[in-house]
Amino acid sequence: MKRYIIDNLLVWKNSKNRKPLLIQGARQVGKTWIMKEFGKKEFEQVLYLNFESSSRLKDIFISDFNINRIITVLEIETNTKINPEKTLLIFDEIQEAEKGLTALKYFYEQASHYYIVAAGSLLGVSIQKNSSFPVGKVDFLPLYPMSFTEFLISLGHENLVQQLEQKNWEVLNSFHEKLIELLRLYYFIGGMPEIVANYIENNDLEIVRSLQQKLLMGYENDFAKYAPNEIVPKIKLVWHSIISQLSKENRKFIYNLIKSGARAKDFETAINWLCNAGLILKINRIEKPTLPLNAYLDYDAFKLFFLDIGLLNAVGNLDPKILLEKNKIMLEFKGALTEQFVCQQLIIDHELYYWSSGNTSEIDFILQNKNEIIPIEVKSEENLKSKSLKVFVEKFSNKNALRISMSNYRKEEWLTNIPLYAVNGSITDIQNPALQCLPTLK
Repeated sequence: MKRYIIDNLLVWKNSKNRKPLLIQGARQVGKTWIMKEFGKKEFEQVLYLNFESSSRLKDIFISDFNINRIITVLEIETNTKINPEKTLLIFDEIQEAEKGLTALKYFYEQASHYYIVAAGSLLGVSIQKNSSFPVGKVDFLPLYPMSFTEFLISLGHENLVQQLEQKNWEVLNSFHEKLIELLRLYYFIGGMPEIVANYIENNDLEIVRSLQQKLLMGYENDFAKYAPNEIVPKIKLVWHSIISQLSKENRKFIYNLIKSGARAKDFETAINWLCNAGLILKINRIEKPTLPLNAYLDYDAFKLFFLDIGLLNAVGNLDPKILLEKNKIMLEFKGALTEQFVCQQLIIDHELYYWSSGNTSEIDFILQNKNEIIPIEVKSEENLKSKSLKVFVEKFSNKNALRISMSNYRKEEWLTNIPLYAVNGSITDIQNPALQCLPTLK
């Protein structure tokens, strides 16, 4: 499989100011595979250590943070001589080791020549609970499900991806229907790596749905296993309400949809837990589109999305046969799937917000690209009326408006229309994005 994040790992490896690296992301987004694949490609030796599966490793940092002692124990445990210049140390499920996160500080301060990549399924939750987290002593890299571009490459469509990367619209117009067909497939399968790999091997959407259901069940088991007992029922209520929230015309999160009389203070902790676990994406409203955008956040108004569009489909129990009905899958849940898709693609490289003006106008997504503000309207059909976007452009004299829709690429006087399948490579990248709902701890 192709995962672009490996390119970021190579940048980290070659950085003069390299720190131990934490890869953050939900369970089953491919963290372990990526760390091992990177080690196999870039290092002479890889030492993989899983702190969840070894009781001895769980206690390795308890007595002290003497790096020489720790390295000696690791060498004995693995029967391997560690060469710091040629070995990648992988600390998987590091949150299971007592004082494991704190130990990264001492590797940075006393032995920065070691290459250390760490990850954990609920790392974001663990960071929030860890009062001695080594702020400023680690690098971060968020990981999300596979993008549509990575999905295309995995299915063997490298030539189409090359045209997308080059923005060769004349060629892409000839393959518009083919790309929409592949997009419908991605809407159903999603970007969870194991599920994509299984589809490539078996070409069976029924198996895909079964795997999605098992993964969803595993996430719910995590609620009971790792979350505080008092908020588990609230986590489940929030989790199961997201599909109904997205099915509304206005996708702003409404507490009353969880249960009658629900208030923010009753569910804020549950929402934060799901965000920190990487299971949902939180997009806040901005009060006005002025630089910097994060200075104008409205913390009381937000939209919640699933981490993966395939899992959203599984929650909605959409029949695989719907894929055979042209474009219908794009319209389910009042276009919520399309907005979920765009959110999932953009959040890999961008910090996202949205904007609204009362009940009259709403811009689905707003992002900041250097000194520019880019408003983005999402259309699930070929109906290209863009009233809200027009209002925004006229009100704020914006010159970078984007509409993402089912139609072909076109440049108009006041906006640019980008096909849904081209959203990955058609917006300028913003480097070093932060995982939504996690603090910036660099």
